[in-house]
Amino acid sequence: MGRHGIAEVLTGAVVLVVAIGFMAFAIAHSGRSTGEGYTLYARFDHIDGLSVGSDVKIAGVKVGSVTEEKIDPKTFSAVVATSVRDDIHLPKDSSAEIASESLLGGKYVSLSPGGDETDLKAGQTITITQSSISLEQLLGKFIFSVTSLNSSKSQSASPSGGSNQQDGSSLGGPQGGSTSSGGGNSQAK
Repeated sequence: MGRHGIAEVLTGAVVLVVAIGFMAFAIAHSGRSTGEGYTLYARFDHIDGLSVGSDVKIAGVKVGSVTEEKIDPKTFSAVVATSVRDDIHLPKDSSAEIASESLLGGKYVSLSPGGDETDLKAGQTITITQSSISLEQLLGKFIFSVTSLNSSKSQSASPSGGSNQQDGSSLGGPQGGSTSSGGGNSQAK
């Protein structure tokens, strides 16, 4: 009975060590940075879907991560702090955009380097920004525009269709047609 207890304890310890090893490997190779690099700020109207830890990319390559999100109490705009690798030197006229990883995926900050001679320094703000585009808002606007377009077509077709029938019966009927053509023939003669 004692041998079975020791074997079970040793097996459990080995499983626990292997699990800790897998977890350490996953954390080390997860691609998440620990905030290394210099900090840049950007102001956005909307940051829907962006969160602390989201990627910062240039041309699709990860160069940093979002380290903080806060609201400016005076302008009510969202201020996003990003950490960018030290070897990346962005020109002063660079732009930041909140983009989607996929149709249903998360959001990330996409940086587009400018052409200015001077570089952004740590703690400076990227001034050219484009906010997050909400798929729900776009879909809502599309549905609203289609329904308003359909309702305006049905409203304009109903009154004009009714007036066409009235015009058709007064002008296009047998009496209106014969009077028009008769009058036209008599003038031609």
